[in-house]
Amino acid sequence: MQDLPIDIHTNKLLDWLVSRRHCEKNWQEAVLAIREKISHAIQDMPEHPEIVRLLSGSHINYYHCLKIVDILKETEKDSKNLFGFYGSQRMKDWQEVVKLYANKNVGLAEASQALVRNVNYEIPGIKKQIAKLEQMQTDCDKRAQDYQRNSKMMREQYEASCRQLGLQGVRLKTEIVHLLDELPQVYGEIVEKARTLRETMAYHVAFVTFVNPSVAVDQLLPTLHFLVEHGDVTTYQWRYGEPPLRVEPPPPAVDLSDDQPTDAGQGDEIDFGDGAGIDFGDSGEIDFGDEVAADAVGDIDWGGIEVADVAAPEGDAPVDLSAAGVADITIEGSGMEGGVARDSEALTLLDNPHTRTLIVNDLMELETFLAQRVAEMSDSREDGMVSMSTMQAAPQSVQLQTVDSVSAFRAATRAVLDSLNTVKLQHLFLVKSSPRYVDRLVGSLKQKLEVSEKMAASVDAVKERKKAAAEEAAQLQPKLKLIVEKTRELQTQIENSISEKYKGRSVNLMGGINAI
Repeated sequence: MQDLPIDIHTNKLLDWLVSRRHCEKNWQEAVLAIREKISHAIQDMPEHPEIVRLLSGSHINYYHCLKIVDILKETEKDSKNLFGFYGSQRMKDWQEVVKLYANKNVGLAEASQALVRNVNYEIPGIKKQIAKLEQMQTDCDKRAQDYQRNSKMMREQYEASCRQLGLQGVRLKTEIVHLLDELPQVYGEIVEKARTLRETMAYHVAFVTFVNPSVAVDQLLPTLHFLVEHGDVTTYQWRYGEPPLRVEPPPPAVDLSDDQPTDAGQGDEIDFGDGAGIDFGDSGEIDFGDEVAADAVGDIDWGGIEVADVAAPEGDAPVDLSAAGVADITIEGSGMEGGVARDSEALTLLDNPHTRTLIVNDLMELETFLAQRVAEMSDSREDGMVSMSTMQAAPQSVQLQTVDSVSAFRAATRAVLDSLNTVKLQHLFLVKSSPRYVDRLVGSLKQKLEVSEKMAASVDAVKERKKAAAEEAAQLQPKLKLIVEKTRELQTQIENSISEKYKGRSVNLMGGINAI
């Protein structure tokens, strides 16, 4: 029996000591008085490195007091009298503490409680905290990568948007307004395309007047005919039939006084390659919120922007200038009839939202007519043959047309219509007509840049957080190492104390520090 080891589970150690009558259940009451004496005795301690080691990083227990007494035997040996008693008050205080601890094994019970607390709570808590800090460092690395990727992505989106708009990204509002300088060239190209529709419009006029002779020729696609014959002239000339003596264009709608350089333009400028032109593409839309929406027909979503709509005259009907909101005409006295074109009358046909809409409507009407003609001419049924027979009395320009030629007319009309509804022109139209649109466009671009900068700042913040977590984990590592050493030493001391009570039998505390 003496050779058999005593196995005690660490969590049941206190219950085992009480059940074996080594300790009493109320041992904690005696500990309170002992702790008061320790607090008093520790105020007067000799300077000794071993005492400093004993008192660092752990709670003073019974076994610490035993070692302190052994140390005091050396430091206080001069106070020993002839009878073997120490006259030093330090020694008397600590001997009394050891005596109280040894009474009814109070010191063993307190040490056992400290062992259980360290094994179950202190050491796992510190390990868990270190693991949490290490996980935080890993998360910070991932977040830093995400922030860097998002910062780069937003910067690339900003540069791509500037590239699509043909901007350098230094003074956004000024550069956007300068895009309007290319509008006359774009309008000239559209007029040249529209003039290729002369034969198409002649075919339309001949057909409609043959089918309905009561229709006046000047009522058929009037605005489109005027554009083809006179070009992109002022709205004044379209309205009154004569060019103005002087044109006073409306003042710029966009205020450039508050245009500040962006942060992107304060360093190296964005390298957009050799191409300085704007490449809007046929289908690539730029996402600037809900401002622009281009569908198959290319309708423009003005985003709630109010555009003055001036009623178009029908044929030669008189125009009510007061209702249209047109400025009074100043008649010069030079012997030549004419006046001054102001405000909306100073805009060209393609610049004026109202006349541009009329031109688009004429083109859509012409395309619809040609689509209907292609369908009728391709119809081989009986009603289609009857329809073809009625065309025998039509003019030669109508009879000589085939399905292929009318389809070509339709394709040319669609080309002109598409050139008026490109994403590029939609942006330029809105820039010219709406200061709010320019502000929102600039705000959208700057927002991308600001988000990129915030992401870059977040990277620095995350790196600082990772550094702080690493420093805290580094500070906890020595603390963990020290408490593990102290706990292992305490477990050995408890095992030896219990072994002495059973005549040297081996004692094993299971689930203790070795299990951790």
